[in-house]
Amino acid sequence: MQARAALTRQSLVRAAAELFAAEGYARASLPVISERAGVSTGALHFHFASKNDLAGEVERAAADSVEELARRCGSTADTVLQSLVHTACSLLMAVVTDPVIRAGFRLSCDPSRKNGAQMLQWWRTWVHDLIVRAQHEGELAQDVSVDAATTVIVAATAGFEVLGAVDRDWLSVDRVTQLWTFLLPWLAGSPVPASRLSGVGEALDELPE
Repeated sequence: MQARAALTRQSLVRAAAELFAAEGYARASLPVISERAGVSTGALHFHFASKNDLAGEVERAAADSVEELARRCGSTADTVLQSLVHTACSLLMAVVTDPVIRAGFRLSCDPSRKNGAQMLQWWRTWVHDLIVRAQHEGELAQDVSVDAATTVIVAATAGFEVLGAVDRDWLSVDRVTQLWTFLLPWLAGSPVPASRLSGVGEALDELPE
């Protein structure tokens, strides 16, 4: 019974994520979510007391996935900036391919949710902490402030996430490459050696054309 309950909960989170990603929080309805998940509304309310509770669970699942993604990217990076670029590129790919992560970011930016923004806050904190590390490692240009770098990267990647979620054809390898072609020389204060971006090409190649 526990295994069945866990599967039902996973199905509800997945169905809710797909609907939140496509329709937004306000337009998504619990009856449609339960129908999409193939369960009764009673079963839905057994697991989640309200739509807000369900949205919070989607955000938590998205945050767990992104944290794991960042951990994997960081474990294969040779430099802090490489970790930043690889994670950001992989995140953009995940926004297009994973409805839970896509929904997590959309819910974070949805004005109809008063207690949302978990994903966006997590991403901002993660970028800030990584930029601080890059500064300590001497990878950040002296005239680039941590706050300025954090603001630019979060705004740029969040914009790509929104545009990629709305129109998958918009998000391409060329556009992501152009983003970091502009950002990396500014962050590092000089042209960035190709070795710093080792492994990033694989993430970019997996982005949908």
